[in-house]
Amino acid sequence: MSADKHFVLDTNVLLHSNAAITCFADNTVVLPMTVIEELDKFKKNNDELGRNARQVIRTLDQLRGQGSLGKGVPTEDGGKVWITMEKEDDCGTCIDLNIPDNRIIATAYRLHKEGRRVIFVSKDINARLKADALGVAVMDFEQEKADFDQLYTGWRQIKVSASKIDHLYKGKELELADEEFLPNEFVLLVDAQNEKHTAIGRASKAGNLLRPLNPVFDSAFNLRPRSMEQRVALELLMDPEVALVTLVGQAGTGKTLLALAAGMANSIKADKYEKMLVSRPVIPLGKDIGYLPGSKDEKMKLWMQPIFDNLSYLMGLTNGGKQDAAAELGIKRLLREDRIELEALTYIRGRSISRQYVIIDEAQNLTPHEVKTIISRAGEGTKMILTGDPEQIDNPYLDASSNGLSYTVERLKGHETCGHITLTRSERSHLASLAAEYL
Repeated sequence: MSADKHFVLDTNVLLHSNAAITCFADNTVVLPMTVIEELDKFKKNNDELGRNARQVIRTLDQLRGQGSLGKGVPTEDGGKVWITMEKEDDCGTCIDLNIPDNRIIATAYRLHKEGRRVIFVSKDINARLKADALGVAVMDFEQEKADFDQLYTGWRQIKVSASKIDHLYKGKELELADEEFLPNEFVLLVDAQNEKHTAIGRASKAGNLLRPLNPVFDSAFNLRPRSMEQRVALELLMDPEVALVTLVGQAGTGKTLLALAAGMANSIKADKYEKMLVSRPVIPLGKDIGYLPGSKDEKMKLWMQPIFDNLSYLMGLTNGGKQDAAAELGIKRLLREDRIELEALTYIRGRSISRQYVIIDEAQNLTPHEVKTIISRAGEGTKMILTGDPEQIDNPYLDASSNGLSYTVERLKGHETCGHITLTRSERSHLASLAAEYL
């Protein structure tokens, strides 16, 4: 069997990351002709898939100048990129070769039969199952992936003596010699003798020093946290020194509501930011409802209804908890005065966003590259919040570990201007809590 590995890439890998061609070190990257044909279909799109397709095609065109792609062109890291033609007898009659995915799998199968060390790389589980059934080694594209089961939570619990808890309560810094904390990591200190005696500390820098939470951040826009997790999340959301906050949690944990409350408090009440910008991926739950009539703002209102629901609740808090016509009028006024902006993610690319409080809701439906594109829009004085539930993903080629939200949490932990909290306790209602836990 050939010593070097041949990675046969599915089209969805290249559409997920245009840098995938260069991610396999000194091995051979094989692109069946069907992949090139499928890239050609996507290249005219104005979305992230289209941009990735165009970038891959440009990369291949540059490589073409160094030799024949049909014979294999060497890359800078000692590997090779090879575009190969499918053959009629690649897989005999075992699968229907009229299906593009099957032709790509058949190419991997032929190379495997020729004695090469072949690995079929695809983000499509079904395609991986087919290839595996044919005896071909398979893998997901792992380059931009985080282990969701081991994902950084942003806080931990430590048992200490009562005197140390009392020391922190007095507003003094607490040094824990045997511990090492990440910047903006929170610690729930629990009395070893009395578990009801607790205190919460925050590490502002890497090291073993904890300081008390800032009492100024106890609430936001008349919203008070209902749990320890919500309180530490609010600490990050309200702190102007933290430029990027990621919130992960199941439905009802308060991710979006807390982010909006902090945004309203900082941009509407305190005027620390010029406006609050809110966006979310346009991915429907269940079957798409198709074309939506009306202007851009009218279309956006339908996609942003969950945001309006939360804003209405927050406006109601300033009016004795009543979500009435006054709350709706207040929201319309803020939108009209451009203090709140609702924008489709499609229109964020290319912008430079300065002095704004930006909330990206449902960020688990974004790829790592899309999240990078969004965060890189942040200008001077802008704070970005990414919220989402990696266990509720509507994008067919993403999972709890490969989505942009999980990837961002793992890659940016430990940076002093970034913070993260995983919320686990549902606070929406008892019914919502039951649904999240048992359904």
